[in-house]
Amino acid sequence: MLALIFIAFAATLGLALVLTPLVKKLAVRIGAIDVPNQRKVHTRIMPRLGGVAIYGSFVIGLLLVLPFVPEGTLSSNNRDLIYSLLIGGTIIVLLGALDDKFDLSAKLKLLVQIGAACVVVFGFDVKIDLLNIPFGSSMQPLGEWLSIPLTIFWIVGVTNAINLIDGLDGLAAGVSGIAVGTIMVMAIIMGNTPVIMISAILLGSIVGFLFFNFHPAKIFMGDSGSLFLGFALATLSMLGFKQITIVSFVTPLLIIGVPLSDTFFAIVRRWRSKKPIFAPDKGHLHHCLQQLGFSHRKTVLIIYGIAAFFGACAVIQSAVSNSGLGNWITFIVICALVFLLQIGAELIGIVDQTRRPVLDLLARLRMKPQTHSRGK
Repeated sequence: MLALIFIAFAATLGLALVLTPLVKKLAVRIGAIDVPNQRKVHTRIMPRLGGVAIYGSFVIGLLLVLPFVPEGTLSSNNRDLIYSLLIGGTIIVLLGALDDKFDLSAKLKLLVQIGAACVVVFGFDVKIDLLNIPFGSSMQPLGEWLSIPLTIFWIVGVTNAINLIDGLDGLAAGVSGIAVGTIMVMAIIMGNTPVIMISAILLGSIVGFLFFNFHPAKIFMGDSGSLFLGFALATLSMLGFKQITIVSFVTPLLIIGVPLSDTFFAIVRRWRSKKPIFAPDKGHLHHCLQQLGFSHRKTVLIIYGIAAFFGACAVIQSAVSNSGLGNWITFIVICALVFLLQIGAELIGIVDQTRRPVLDLLARLRMKPQTHSRGK
């Protein structure tokens, strides 16, 4: 099975290398291009249908590998996961491809995303139905009244979070690849072979596309790519809610920590400035890092490092969750990450360039001992 997983990764990587140049030509031919403006970083017209290449290599790779999977390996839950990825993912990619060409309205895109999430929930019964809450009693079952809206909210939220960070060459693809790699490592820990296989296939598609998307990019993934990767990550990461003896509710949040935190800060920033939540701006993490003087490539690599740190925290947290100290470690991880996120947000000014409450408080605490010593 290990050989099959490696072959699946290599095959989809090769497929992405072949399909991406073809999709690039198609994007130029049909006019699915990204024109520079004052909000965007790139300075020349770019084809932006690259997500079709990611999706195409993923689907072809999956269909080629499935017949060779040993009988009995795929449970009904795993088959439902695969079908939901294929059908829901197809809806999302079609939406993204149309948006890459015609620039659809935000409301229409949101409605279609909710529809794709409903396909996952109602069509294949893939949903968050159990939650492992730290310091709570084992598993907390969720009723349909909470399970269904929570799952739809999770899928739509993560889908848009990946879309929001797609602002630099290779950024969304690389961060998504790190998240998929994290899920694959966790699946190895859990012994979930089908999820390892799905993750390997998706990761191969992303890595193959990155050869053309890393700075300086030759093609953008567009909404067809960012929305599909967000949808796939949301669906795959829900496994974290279902592995009842291993993973708490914190783990999926850590896996996609970078796009989720960037989305959260964007919402707070726009709320504070009394702007619509969906209004675009230049206050995202990658914008702030570039304003601090980091180059395009260094900015992307820094965010890769942050994403890898979140992924490592997710793996460590899930690995120790069964130990006697699991709840305490989860609590410490949450507190430490919230503190670091706040410090980082204040340092780079991702919410407000002037107000830094925690840094100011720390500065005052440092000043007090010095004042007392001078008084003596």
